[in-house]
Amino acid sequence: MFTGIVEERGEVVAVQDLPDAARVTIAGPLVTSDAKLGDSISVNGVCLTVVEVAEGAFTADVMRETLVRSSLDKIAPGEPVNLERAAEVGKRFGGHIVQGHVDGTGVVVARESTPHWDIVRIGIPPRLARYLVEKGSITVDGVSLTVVEVGDDWFTVSLIPETLRATTLGVRTAGDRVNLEVDVVAKYVERLASPHLGGKVPAREHNGGTAEESR
Repeated sequence: MFTGIVEERGEVVAVQDLPDAARVTIAGPLVTSDAKLGDSISVNGVCLTVVEVAEGAFTADVMRETLVRSSLDKIAPGEPVNLERAAEVGKRFGGHIVQGHVDGTGVVVARESTPHWDIVRIGIPPRLARYLVEKGSITVDGVSLTVVEVGDDWFTVSLIPETLRATTLGVRTAGDRVNLEVDVVAKYVERLASPHLGGKVPAREHNGGTAEESR
């Protein structure tokens, strides 16, 4: 589990295409400082399992489900990525509950810069938009953010200077894809409440999640 507070911007070092999978190597001196085989690291919001650590970089396998559901299908060497180690029990919880199970991707529609923050509008599939509420939580490329406004197929967030400096959201432009994870609490509430309201849970794509852990 993660909190959506990005620890550092890493860089993709190598990508090896495999049948129905990929193996990626990412440089991140901070997140690898105490990393060991089997640890979880969030890469642009996707929970990946460390299979190798060497010289300030780690390697992880990315399965087909993750490639289909996230933007990691287009990841390339030299690309900056947001990195976060798994949350530690007993530490401050600065963001919100983030599983690292990406629900799908959105597209940056527009952004407006002001002297103190940027306002970014992101297009979102309607099947995911129903989980968003104003002032609720959303994870965008692994960053825990507060929803400002929400429509049928879009939402907006405000990015403070620290977020612009420390994460890849500072350089995202219109047309860029971003990974989205909605608040898991909203999905559980929908599932539990629907039968009591005389309805059924709306049909949606199979979601086995994108965490690489199968331990």
